[in-house]
Amino acid sequence: MVVEINKWFVANSPLFQFFYGQVFFIMGISVLFQTRQYSRLNLARSLPWLAGFGILHGMYEWGDIFIPIQVASLELAFETILDSIHLFVLALSFASLFQFGVELLRPFSNNWRWLRFLPGIIFIFWMVGPFGAGFIFINNLEIWHEFGNTLSRYLLCIPACVFSSIGLIRQVNNQIKPMKLPQISKMLFVSAIAIAFYGIIEGASVPKGSFFPASIINAQSFTALLILPPFVFRAAAGLVLLYAMFRALKVFNIETDRVIHQMEVSQVIATERERIARDLHDGALQQVYASGLMAQTLGKHVAEENVAEVNQLMQSIGQAVEKLRAFLPQDNPVMESVDLIGALQPIIEEARKNILIDTFWNTKKIPSLSPDQTRHLTAFVSEALSNVIRHSKSEKAEVNLFCSKNHLHLQVKDFGQGISGSADPGFGLKNMRDRTRLLGGTLKIETKPREGTSVNLDLPMEEIDAPHQTFNC
Repeated sequence: MVVEINKWFVANSPLFQFFYGQVFFIMGISVLFQTRQYSRLNLARSLPWLAGFGILHGMYEWGDIFIPIQVASLELAFETILDSIHLFVLALSFASLFQFGVELLRPFSNNWRWLRFLPGIIFIFWMVGPFGAGFIFINNLEIWHEFGNTLSRYLLCIPACVFSSIGLIRQVNNQIKPMKLPQISKMLFVSAIAIAFYGIIEGASVPKGSFFPASIINAQSFTALLILPPFVFRAAAGLVLLYAMFRALKVFNIETDRVIHQMEVSQVIATERERIARDLHDGALQQVYASGLMAQTLGKHVAEENVAEVNQLMQSIGQAVEKLRAFLPQDNPVMESVDLIGALQPIIEEARKNILIDTFWNTKKIPSLSPDQTRHLTAFVSEALSNVIRHSKSEKAEVNLFCSKNHLHLQVKDFGQGISGSADPGFGLKNMRDRTRLLGGTLKIETKPREGTSVNLDLPMEEIDAPHQTFNC
Protein backbone atom coordinates (compact mmCIF):
# COMPACT_ATOMS: atom_id res chain seq x y z
CA MET A 1 0.00 0.00 0.00
CA VAL A 2 2.77 2.43 0.95
CA VAL A 3 4.68 1.62 -2.22
CA GLU A 4 1.57 2.15 -4.34
CA ILE A 5 0.89 5.55 -2.78
CA ASN A 6 4.46 6.62 -3.39
CA LYS A 7 4.33 5.44 -7.00
CA TRP A 8 1.10 7.36 -7.58
CA PHE A 9 2.63 10.61 -6.31
CA VAL A 10 5.77 10.07 -8.37
CA ALA A 11 3.71 9.37 -11.50
CA ASN A 12 1.71 12.56 -10.97
CA SER A 13 4.62 14.66 -9.73
CA PRO A 14 4.49 17.13 -12.69
CA LEU A 15 0.89 17.97 -11.84
CA PHE A 16 1.68 18.43 -8.15
CA GLN A 17 4.79 20.50 -8.90
CA PHE A 18 2.79 22.74 -11.23
CA PHE A 19 0.21 23.25 -8.48
CA TYR A 20 2.98 23.83 -5.93
CA GLY A 21 4.59 26.46 -8.15
CA GLN A 22 1.22 28.09 -8.77
CA VAL A 23 0.54 28.40 -5.03
CA PHE A 24 3.75 30.35 -4.43
CA PHE A 25 3.36 32.43 -7.59
CA ILE A 26 -0.19 33.47 -6.64
CA MET A 27 0.99 34.23 -3.11
CA GLY A 28 3.72 36.50 -4.51
CA ILE A 29 1.36 38.34 -6.86
CA SER A 30 -1.26 38.77 -4.11
CA VAL A 31 1.28 40.18 -1.67
CA LEU A 32 2.69 42.49 -4.35
CA PHE A 33 -0.71 44.04 -5.05
CA GLN A 34 -1.42 44.44 -1.33
CA THR A 35 1.79 46.36 -0.68
CA ARG A 36 1.10 49.85 0.74
CA GLN A 37 3.88 52.36 0.23
CA TYR A 38 2.45 54.89 2.67
CA SER A 39 1.56 52.55 5.52
CA ARG A 40 3.10 53.25 8.92
CA LEU A 41 3.48 49.53 9.61
CA ASN A 42 6.96 48.05 9.22
CA LEU A 43 5.37 45.02 7.58
CA ALA A 44 4.51 47.10 4.49
CA ARG A 45 8.18 47.97 3.92
CA SER A 46 9.13 44.28 3.89
CA LEU A 47 6.35 42.85 1.71
CA PRO A 48 7.99 43.41 -1.72
CA TRP A 49 10.70 40.94 -0.67
CA LEU A 50 8.10 38.32 0.25
CA ALA A 51 6.37 38.93 -3.08
CA GLY A 52 9.69 38.43 -4.86
CA PHE A 53 10.22 35.14 -3.04
CA GLY A 54 6.79 33.84 -4.03
CA ILE A 55 7.08 34.78 -7.70
CA LEU A 56 10.65 33.51 -8.11
CA HIS A 57 10.01 30.28 -6.23
CA GLY A 58 6.93 29.56 -8.32
CA MET A 59 8.98 30.07 -11.48
CA TYR A 60 11.67 27.71 -10.13
CA GLU A 61 9.15 24.94 -9.51
CA TRP A 62 7.71 25.35 -12.99
CA GLY A 63 11.26 25.08 -14.30
CA ASP A 64 11.45 21.57 -12.81
CA ILE A 65 8.61 20.63 -15.17
CA PHE A 66 9.43 22.48 -18.37
CA ILE A 67 13.25 22.42 -18.47
CA PRO A 68 13.47 18.61 -18.90
CA ILE A 69 11.01 18.91 -21.81
CA GLN A 70 13.15 21.57 -23.48
CA VAL A 71 16.47 19.82 -22.78
CA ALA A 72 15.42 16.79 -24.81
CA SER A 73 15.67 18.82 -28.01
CA LEU A 74 18.58 21.12 -27.08
CA GLU A 75 22.34 20.85 -27.18
CA LEU A 76 24.45 20.45 -24.03
CA ALA A 77 25.41 24.14 -23.99
CA PHE A 78 21.76 25.23 -23.82
CA GLU A 79 21.07 22.63 -21.14
CA THR A 80 23.89 24.11 -19.06
CA ILE A 81 22.49 27.63 -19.48
CA LEU A 82 18.98 26.56 -18.47
CA ASP A 83 20.29 24.63 -15.45
CA SER A 84 22.35 27.64 -14.38
CA ILE A 85 19.37 30.01 -14.64
CA HIS A 86 17.19 27.47 -12.82
CA LEU A 87 19.62 27.19 -9.92
CA PHE A 88 20.19 30.95 -9.80
CA VAL A 89 16.42 31.61 -9.54
CA LEU A 90 16.17 29.18 -6.62
CA ALA A 91 18.95 30.90 -4.66
CA LEU A 92 17.58 34.36 -5.51
CA SER A 93 14.14 33.36 -4.21
CA PHE A 94 15.66 32.23 -0.90
CA ALA A 95 17.71 35.45 -0.70
CA SER A 96 14.48 37.46 -1.15
CA LEU A 97 12.82 35.58 1.70
CA PHE A 98 15.96 36.13 3.79
CA GLN A 99 15.82 39.89 3.14
CA PHE A 100 12.10 39.87 4.03
CA GLY A 101 12.94 38.45 7.45
CA VAL A 102 15.78 40.89 8.02
CA GLU A 103 13.58 43.89 7.07
CA LEU A 104 10.94 42.73 9.55
CA LEU A 105 13.50 42.91 12.36
CA ARG A 106 14.55 46.49 11.65
CA PRO A 107 15.45 48.93 13.07
CA PHE A 108 18.71 47.53 14.41
CA SER A 109 20.98 49.00 17.04
CA ASN A 110 24.31 50.40 15.90
CA ASN A 111 26.12 47.14 16.65
CA TRP A 112 23.71 45.08 14.52
CA ARG A 113 23.16 47.28 11.48
CA TRP A 114 25.33 44.95 9.40
CA LEU A 115 22.54 42.37 9.59
CA ARG A 116 20.66 44.28 6.91
CA PHE A 117 23.36 43.28 4.41
CA LEU A 118 23.66 39.66 5.59
CA PRO A 119 21.36 38.13 2.91
CA GLY A 120 23.26 39.88 0.14
CA ILE A 121 26.62 38.83 1.59
CA ILE A 122 25.61 35.15 1.85
CA PHE A 123 24.05 35.23 -1.62
CA ILE A 124 27.31 36.61 -3.10
CA PHE A 125 29.26 33.96 -1.19
CA TRP A 126 27.00 31.28 -2.68
CA MET A 127 27.42 32.76 -6.18
CA VAL A 128 31.21 32.80 -5.90
CA GLY A 129 31.56 29.42 -4.13
CA PRO A 130 29.01 26.65 -4.81
CA PHE A 131 27.63 28.26 -7.97
CA GLY A 132 30.76 29.67 -9.64
CA ALA A 133 33.64 27.62 -8.27
CA GLY A 134 31.46 24.51 -8.18
CA PHE A 135 30.72 24.88 -11.88
CA ILE A 136 34.46 25.09 -12.62
CA PHE A 137 35.66 22.21 -10.45
CA ILE A 138 32.72 19.77 -10.65
CA ASN A 139 32.72 18.10 -14.05
CA ASN A 140 29.29 16.45 -13.78
CA LEU A 141 26.46 18.96 -14.45
CA GLU A 142 23.89 17.02 -12.43
CA ILE A 143 26.18 16.72 -9.40
CA TRP A 144 26.99 20.44 -9.61
CA HIS A 145 23.29 21.32 -9.77
CA GLU A 146 22.50 19.17 -6.71
CA PHE A 147 25.50 20.60 -4.83
CA GLY A 148 24.42 24.20 -5.49
CA ASN A 149 20.81 23.33 -4.68
CA THR A 150 21.74 21.78 -1.34
CA LEU A 151 23.96 24.66 -0.21
CA SER A 152 21.39 27.27 -1.27
CA ARG A 153 18.94 25.62 1.12
CA TYR A 154 21.48 25.36 3.95
CA LEU A 155 22.99 28.84 3.54
CA LEU A 156 19.95 30.86 2.46
CA CYS A 157 16.63 29.06 2.92
CA ILE A 158 16.97 27.84 6.51
CA PRO A 159 18.26 31.21 7.89
CA ALA A 160 15.61 32.99 5.80
CA CYS A 161 12.81 30.99 7.42
CA VAL A 162 14.26 31.54 10.90
CA PHE A 163 14.53 35.32 10.42
CA SER A 164 11.11 35.58 8.74
CA SER A 165 9.30 33.61 11.44
CA ILE A 166 10.90 35.61 14.25
CA GLY A 167 10.28 38.86 12.36
CA LEU A 168 6.57 38.15 11.87
CA ILE A 169 6.13 37.28 15.55
CA ARG A 170 7.94 40.48 16.47
CA GLN A 171 5.61 42.50 14.20
CA VAL A 172 2.62 40.92 15.94
CA ASN A 173 3.91 41.83 19.40
CA ASN A 174 5.17 45.33 18.57
CA GLN A 175 2.59 46.72 16.14
CA ILE A 176 -0.46 44.51 15.60
CA LYS A 177 -1.38 43.66 19.20
CA PRO A 178 -1.36 47.36 20.25
CA MET A 179 -3.91 47.94 17.45
CA LYS A 180 -6.15 45.34 19.17
CA LEU A 181 -6.62 43.19 16.07
CA PRO A 182 -6.68 39.59 17.36
CA GLN A 183 -7.65 38.02 14.00
CA ILE A 184 -4.79 39.76 12.17
CA SER A 185 -2.38 38.73 14.95
CA LYS A 186 -3.56 35.14 14.62
CA MET A 187 -3.08 35.09 10.84
CA LEU A 188 0.44 36.53 11.06
CA PHE A 189 1.31 33.97 13.72
CA VAL A 190 0.01 31.20 11.43
CA SER A 191 2.15 32.68 8.62
CA ALA A 192 5.21 32.49 10.88
CA ILE A 193 4.48 28.83 11.64
CA ALA A 194 3.96 28.05 7.93
CA ILE A 195 7.30 29.64 7.01
CA ALA A 196 9.09 27.78 9.82
CA PHE A 197 7.51 24.49 8.68
CA TYR A 198 8.51 25.25 5.09
CA GLY A 199 12.11 25.83 6.20
CA ILE A 200 12.20 22.49 8.04
CA ILE A 201 10.88 20.65 4.96
CA GLU A 202 13.36 22.40 2.63
CA GLY A 203 16.29 21.60 4.90
CA ALA A 204 15.25 17.97 5.34
CA SER A 205 14.58 17.26 1.66
CA VAL A 206 17.80 18.31 -0.05
CA PRO A 207 19.27 16.12 -2.81
CA LYS A 208 21.36 13.26 -1.45
CA GLY A 209 25.01 14.29 -1.19
CA SER A 210 28.39 13.02 -0.13
CA PHE A 211 28.70 15.32 2.89
CA PHE A 212 26.85 15.60 6.20
CA PRO A 213 23.96 16.15 6.80
CA ALA A 214 22.87 15.71 3.15
CA SER A 215 24.28 12.18 3.19
CA ILE A 216 21.79 11.17 5.92
CA ILE A 217 18.90 13.67 5.87
CA ASN A 218 17.80 14.10 2.27
CA ALA A 219 14.83 13.75 -0.08
CA GLN A 220 15.15 9.96 -0.28
CA SER A 221 15.24 9.39 3.47
CA PHE A 222 12.43 11.94 3.89
CA THR A 223 10.16 10.05 1.48
CA ALA A 224 11.07 6.71 3.00
CA LEU A 225 10.11 7.96 6.45
CA LEU A 226 6.94 9.93 5.65
CA ILE A 227 5.77 8.05 2.52
CA LEU A 228 4.75 11.24 0.70
CA PRO A 229 7.26 13.18 -1.44
CA PRO A 230 8.62 16.46 0.01
CA PHE A 231 6.82 18.68 -2.53
CA VAL A 232 3.47 17.62 -1.02
CA PHE A 233 4.46 19.09 2.35
CA ARG A 234 5.97 22.18 0.73
CA ALA A 235 2.76 22.75 -1.21
CA ALA A 236 0.75 22.41 2.01
CA ALA A 237 2.98 24.98 3.72
CA GLY A 238 2.56 27.27 0.71
CA LEU A 239 -1.24 26.97 0.81
CA VAL A 240 -1.35 27.84 4.51
CA LEU A 241 1.00 30.78 3.95
CA LEU A 242 -1.10 32.04 1.01
CA TYR A 243 -4.33 31.92 3.04
CA ALA A 244 -2.86 33.39 6.22
CA MET A 245 -1.05 36.27 4.48
CA PHE A 246 -4.11 37.11 2.38
CA ARG A 247 -6.18 37.40 5.55
CA ALA A 248 -3.45 39.22 7.50
CA LEU A 249 -2.92 41.90 4.85
CA LYS A 250 -6.39 43.23 5.58
CA VAL A 251 -4.57 45.12 8.31
CA PHE A 252 -3.73 47.80 5.72
CA ASN A 253 -7.42 48.40 4.98
CA ILE A 254 -8.11 48.64 8.70
CA GLU A 255 -5.19 51.03 9.13
CA THR A 256 -6.47 53.21 6.28
CA ASP A 257 -10.00 53.28 7.75
CA ARG A 258 -8.60 54.34 11.12
CA VAL A 259 -6.52 57.11 9.58
CA ILE A 260 -9.55 58.36 7.64
CA HIS A 261 -11.62 58.25 10.82
CA GLN A 262 -8.92 60.21 12.63
CA MET A 263 -8.91 62.79 9.82
CA GLU A 264 -12.67 63.15 10.12
CA VAL A 265 -12.50 63.44 13.90
CA SER A 266 -9.73 66.04 13.64
CA GLN A 267 -11.78 68.01 11.12
CA VAL A 268 -14.85 67.93 13.39
CA ILE A 269 -12.78 69.00 16.40
CA ALA A 270 -11.15 71.82 14.44
CA THR A 271 -14.54 73.00 13.19
CA GLU A 272 -16.02 72.95 16.67
CA ARG A 273 -13.04 74.80 18.14
CA GLU A 274 -13.40 77.46 15.47
CA ARG A 275 -17.13 77.78 16.12
CA ILE A 276 -16.66 77.99 19.89
CA ALA A 277 -13.90 80.57 19.47
CA ARG A 278 -16.12 82.65 17.19
CA ASP A 279 -19.06 82.38 19.60
CA LEU A 280 -16.84 83.43 22.51
CA HIS A 281 -15.40 86.33 20.54
CA ASP A 282 -18.69 87.56 19.10
CA GLY A 283 -20.95 86.66 22.01
CA ALA A 284 -19.77 86.21 25.58
CA LEU A 285 -16.55 88.18 25.23
CA GLN A 286 -18.28 91.19 23.68
CA GLN A 287 -20.99 91.10 26.33
CA VAL A 288 -18.47 91.01 29.19
CA TYR A 289 -16.48 93.78 27.51
CA ALA A 290 -19.69 95.86 27.27
CA SER A 291 -20.30 95.24 30.97
CA GLY A 292 -16.84 96.64 31.65
CA LEU A 293 -17.68 99.80 29.70
CA MET A 294 -20.93 100.15 31.63
CA ALA A 295 -19.03 99.75 34.92
CA GLN A 296 -16.54 102.39 33.76
CA THR A 297 -19.42 104.80 33.01
CA LEU A 298 -21.03 103.98 36.35
CA GLY A 299 -17.80 104.87 38.12
CA LYS A 300 -18.19 108.49 36.98
CA HIS A 301 -21.56 108.87 38.72
CA VAL A 302 -21.17 107.09 42.06
CA ALA A 303 -20.38 108.63 45.39
CA GLU A 304 -16.70 108.94 46.28
CA GLU A 305 -16.97 106.34 49.02
CA ASN A 306 -18.16 103.75 46.38
CA VAL A 307 -15.39 104.39 43.83
CA ALA A 308 -13.19 101.61 45.30
CA GLU A 309 -15.96 99.05 44.88
CA VAL A 310 -16.57 100.14 41.26
CA ASN A 311 -12.84 99.92 40.52
CA GLN A 312 -12.77 96.41 42.00
CA LEU A 313 -15.76 95.50 39.80
CA MET A 314 -13.96 96.84 36.72
CA GLN A 315 -10.85 94.88 37.67
CA SER A 316 -12.88 91.65 38.01
CA ILE A 317 -14.51 92.24 34.62
CA GLY A 318 -11.06 92.83 33.08
CA GLN A 319 -9.80 89.56 34.53
CA ALA A 320 -12.87 87.79 33.12
CA VAL A 321 -12.11 89.24 29.68
CA GLU A 322 -8.51 87.98 29.86
CA LYS A 323 -9.65 84.51 30.90
CA LEU A 324 -12.15 84.35 28.05
CA ARG A 325 -9.45 85.44 25.60
CA ALA A 326 -7.26 82.63 26.88
CA PHE A 327 -9.79 80.15 25.50
CA LEU A 328 -9.39 81.59 22.01
CA PRO A 329 -6.76 79.93 19.76
CA GLN A 330 -3.59 81.97 20.15
CA ASP A 331 -2.01 80.75 16.91
CA ASN A 332 -5.23 81.10 14.92
CA PRO A 333 -7.04 84.24 16.02
CA VAL A 334 -10.43 85.15 14.64
CA MET A 335 -9.75 86.91 11.34
CA GLU A 336 -11.82 88.53 8.66
CA SER A 337 -9.99 86.55 5.97
CA VAL A 338 -8.08 83.28 5.79
CA ASP A 339 -5.42 82.03 3.37
CA LEU A 340 -7.05 79.08 1.60
CA ILE A 341 -3.84 77.30 0.56
CA GLY A 342 -2.46 77.55 4.08
CA ALA A 343 -5.67 76.00 5.41
CA LEU A 344 -5.60 73.16 2.86
CA GLN A 345 -1.97 72.13 3.43
CA PRO A 346 -2.46 70.31 6.79
CA ILE A 347 -5.35 68.28 5.35
CA ILE A 348 -3.33 67.31 2.28
CA GLU A 349 -0.26 66.40 4.37
CA GLU A 350 -2.39 64.15 6.58
CA ALA A 351 -3.85 62.40 3.53
CA ARG A 352 -0.35 61.93 2.06
CA LYS A 353 0.27 59.35 4.78
CA ASN A 354 -1.96 57.03 2.74
CA ILE A 355 -1.70 58.16 -0.89
CA LEU A 356 0.58 60.15 -3.17
CA ILE A 357 -0.94 63.61 -3.74
CA ASP A 358 0.19 66.22 -6.26
CA THR A 359 -0.97 69.81 -5.73
CA PHE A 360 -1.29 72.45 -8.43
CA TRP A 361 -1.96 76.05 -7.39
CA ASN A 362 -2.42 77.42 -10.92
CA THR A 363 -3.09 81.04 -10.15
CA LYS A 364 -1.11 84.16 -9.50
CA LYS A 365 -3.38 85.27 -6.69
CA ILE A 366 -5.47 83.04 -4.45
CA PRO A 367 -8.23 85.04 -2.78
CA SER A 368 -8.42 85.37 0.98
CA LEU A 369 -11.71 83.96 2.16
CA SER A 370 -13.77 84.32 5.30
CA PRO A 371 -13.39 81.68 8.03
CA ASP A 372 -16.79 80.16 7.18
CA GLN A 373 -15.94 79.90 3.47
CA THR A 374 -12.51 78.39 4.24
CA ARG A 375 -14.05 75.92 6.67
CA HIS A 376 -16.50 74.69 4.02
CA LEU A 377 -13.76 74.42 1.38
CA THR A 378 -11.30 72.57 3.64
CA ALA A 379 -14.05 70.18 4.76
CA PHE A 380 -14.95 69.67 1.09
CA VAL A 381 -11.36 68.71 0.21
CA SER A 382 -11.05 66.50 3.31
CA GLU A 383 -14.23 64.63 2.36
CA ALA A 384 -13.10 64.24 -1.25
CA LEU A 385 -9.66 62.90 -0.25
CA SER A 386 -11.25 60.53 2.26
CA ASN A 387 -13.41 59.11 -0.54
CA VAL A 388 -10.33 58.70 -2.76
CA ILE A 389 -8.43 56.79 -0.07
CA ARG A 390 -11.42 54.71 0.98
CA HIS A 391 -13.06 53.81 -2.33
CA SER A 392 -11.02 54.63 -5.43
CA LYS A 393 -8.14 52.09 -5.11
CA SER A 394 -5.99 54.75 -6.73
CA GLU A 395 -2.29 55.10 -5.95
CA LYS A 396 -2.27 58.82 -6.72
CA ALA A 397 -4.50 61.88 -6.40
CA GLU A 398 -4.34 65.49 -7.53
CA VAL A 399 -5.65 68.67 -5.94
CA ASN A 400 -5.97 71.57 -8.39
CA LEU A 401 -6.87 75.15 -7.46
CA PHE A 402 -7.09 77.98 -9.97
CA CYS A 403 -8.97 81.20 -10.71
CA SER A 404 -10.60 82.13 -14.00
CA LYS A 405 -13.01 84.98 -14.84
CA ASN A 406 -13.86 85.72 -11.20
CA HIS A 407 -14.51 82.05 -10.53
CA LEU A 408 -12.57 79.91 -8.08
CA HIS A 409 -12.14 76.32 -9.35
CA LEU A 410 -11.24 73.49 -6.98
CA GLN A 411 -10.66 69.96 -8.30
CA VAL A 412 -9.85 66.69 -6.50
CA LYS A 413 -8.94 63.97 -9.00
CA ASP A 414 -7.96 60.30 -8.69
CA PHE A 415 -6.93 57.62 -11.16
CA GLY A 416 -8.70 54.64 -9.66
CA GLN A 417 -11.63 52.41 -10.51
CA GLY A 418 -14.24 55.14 -10.92
CA ILE A 419 -17.76 55.26 -9.47
CA SER A 420 -20.19 52.55 -10.50
CA GLY A 421 -23.45 53.77 -12.00
CA SER A 422 -25.38 51.54 -9.59
CA ALA A 423 -23.56 52.86 -6.50
CA ASP A 424 -25.69 54.68 -3.95
CA PRO A 425 -24.51 58.19 -3.02
CA GLY A 426 -23.23 58.17 0.53
CA PHE A 427 -23.09 60.79 3.24
CA GLY A 428 -19.75 62.05 1.96
CA LEU A 429 -21.17 63.06 -1.42
CA LYS A 430 -24.23 64.56 0.27
CA ASN A 431 -22.01 66.64 2.56
CA MET A 432 -19.99 67.92 -0.42
CA ARG A 433 -23.21 68.93 -2.20
CA ASP A 434 -24.53 70.67 0.91
CA ARG A 435 -21.31 72.64 1.33
CA THR A 436 -21.34 73.57 -2.35
CA ARG A 437 -24.87 74.90 -1.94
CA LEU A 438 -23.92 76.90 1.17
CA LEU A 439 -21.00 78.42 -0.74
CA GLY A 440 -23.22 79.31 -3.68
CA GLY A 441 -21.15 77.17 -6.04
CA THR A 442 -21.63 74.36 -8.54
CA LEU A 443 -20.51 70.75 -8.05
CA LYS A 444 -19.70 68.50 -11.02
CA ILE A 445 -18.51 64.88 -10.70
CA GLU A 446 -16.93 63.17 -13.69
CA THR A 447 -16.11 59.45 -13.55
CA LYS A 448 -15.09 56.69 -15.95
CA PRO A 449 -14.61 52.99 -15.14
CA ARG A 450 -10.92 52.15 -14.49
CA GLU A 451 -9.90 55.74 -15.34
CA GLY A 452 -10.77 57.56 -12.13
CA THR A 453 -13.03 60.26 -10.78
CA SER A 454 -12.83 64.05 -10.85
CA VAL A 455 -14.73 66.15 -8.29
CA ASN A 456 -15.00 69.77 -9.48
CA LEU A 457 -16.22 72.75 -7.46
CA ASP A 458 -16.89 76.04 -9.27
CA LEU A 459 -17.32 79.02 -6.94
CA PRO A 460 -18.37 82.43 -8.36
CA MET A 461 -16.38 84.96 -6.36
CA GLU A 462 -18.65 87.89 -7.11
CA GLU A 463 -21.32 86.25 -4.96
CA ILE A 464 -19.14 86.45 -1.87
CA ASP A 465 -20.42 89.21 0.31
CA ALA A 466 -17.21 90.39 1.90
CA PRO A 467 -15.57 93.84 1.65
CA HIS A 468 -12.05 92.40 1.24
CA GLN A 469 -12.90 90.48 -1.97
CA THR A 470 -11.62 93.13 -4.40
CA PHE A 471 -9.54 91.07 -6.81
CA ASN A 472 -9.72 89.69 -10.30
CA CYS A 473 -9.28 85.94 -10.88
